Amino acid sequence: VQLQASGGGLVQAGGSLRLSCAASRRAFSDHAVGWFRQAPGNDRGFVAAITRGGGRTDYTDSVKGRFTISRDNAKNTVYLQMNNLNPSDTAVYYCASKRTILTAPLYILPDDYHYWGQGTLVTVSS
Repeated sequence: VQLQASGGGLVQAGGSLRLSCAASRRAFSDHAVGWFRQAPGNDRGFVAAITRGGGRTDYTDSVKGRFTISRDNAKNTVYLQMNNLNPSDTAVYYCASKRTILTAPLYILPDDYHYWGQGTLVTVSS
């Protein structure tokens, strides 16, 4: 599976962006998906995750109430809607996926995932 992340850019504090993660194969519905981010000098950290069917989601505390992860399996795409952005959200955002037969689990560790996109840069100015 190849993942293509897009939608990053420069936005002012309080603004919004929607990231997309498009998969190269039709069986993307078999994959749980996560978004991670990495700011300069920091480790890659968990942002949000969604189960393969889209029925469950999870977020890191700092983005709860501001970010929403969703998926459209017919389009092989997962989205991350980011609202009320602040400068601390500045980072390269990566999507990742893991093929699984299990519908319930959410995966929040980078090592849980098998496939990674190339990253898209989000810069939030104050």
